[in-house]
Amino acid sequence: MGKIYDVAIIGGGPAGLTAAIYALRNGKSVIICEKSVFGGQIVNSPKVENIPGFEAISGDEFGDLMLNQVMKQGGEVMFDEAMKIDVNGDIATITFDMSDPVEAKTVILATGTKHRSLGLANEENLIGKSIHFCAVCDGNFYKDRKVVMIGGGNSAFVEANLLADIVSELVVLQDLDHFTADQKLQEQLFAKNNVKTHTETKILEYVTRDGKLCGVKYLENGEEKIEECDGVFLAVGLIPDNKRFEDLAKLDERGYFVSDEYGLTQNKNIFVAGDCRNKKLHQVATACADGANAAIQACEYLG
Repeated sequence: MGKIYDVAIIGGGPAGLTAAIYALRNGKSVIICEKSVFGGQIVNSPKVENIPGFEAISGDEFGDLMLNQVMKQGGEVMFDEAMKIDVNGDIATITFDMSDPVEAKTVILATGTKHRSLGLANEENLIGKSIHFCAVCDGNFYKDRKVVMIGGGNSAFVEANLLADIVSELVVLQDLDHFTADQKLQEQLFAKNNVKTHTETKILEYVTRDGKLCGVKYLENGEEKIEECDGVFLAVGLIPDNKRFEDLAKLDERGYFVSDEYGLTQNKNIFVAGDCRNKKLHQVATACADGANAAIQACEYLG
């Protein structure tokens, strides 16, 4: 099969990229594999203000900086999705969707998370057409039109602040009785005069006409209401995509890898890092810390 890498990293978000940097600086050969875009979920954030060392930076720019750092140190990069990992003694074989298998002495799983949807009827058919997750990617489709944002946390308010500068009207629907976003994000959004908000709502269905979305039906104070709109943006949380690797690292009831901060698993040469593992705080800073810890543990194992 050819080259056997010291460290193979599955996932190119902040955790995976940091792990690559630390492993490379320890003189290890590294390949980092990403199925979509290097930088992870943060690339969808137009402005990030809580990364140490940057007063403000776009998520896309931050991801590029990390990737360039990895490549300048000699890290190899692969664009493909890891489908399966088989561990035979001291060597792990990673099978990909389209590329040839890769062998490595250690593997760091930094698989991150994916967007959660509501699971409502017809939702899958509407995603990418009139239901979206990324304001940076799709917000301009709704210039001077009316949009509903579903969610009330930091991600929702980051997206909402961007959308409010594009659309004619933005309606934010939150299921809790309060918004959980940082106070600064709330102040920024509430200062805009084209934004309306509703709390303690339950989304019932997407309203369509001739197959196209035209509104959202929701329950508020026991009363069914319909908010007419041209599009919907969802920010209702993230879920891990770890099922295919459950034989390598235990999963909790929500599907996150069970691990401490060092990323250790029941397999001596398999480690986990980042938002894919069970922890309280899912942030860029903690993902980077996870990547550093997992890489150092892998390096110690390699000797």
